[in-house]
Amino acid sequence: MEFLKDVLKFMAARKKWWLTPIILLLIFIGVLLVIGGGSAVAPFIYTLF
Repeated sequence: MEFLKDVLKFMAARKKWWLTPIILLLIFIGVLLVIGGGSAVAPFIYTLF
């Protein structure tokens, strides 16, 4: 969690708010990979791509 706090502080200090959608997209893809790796939801996630 400290890493996320550091990233948010960096974005606030440097006015790099355009990084927010990129970071959220990477987190979303990571969650999809974790969920789709070994669950019953995997076939439905694979049809999205």
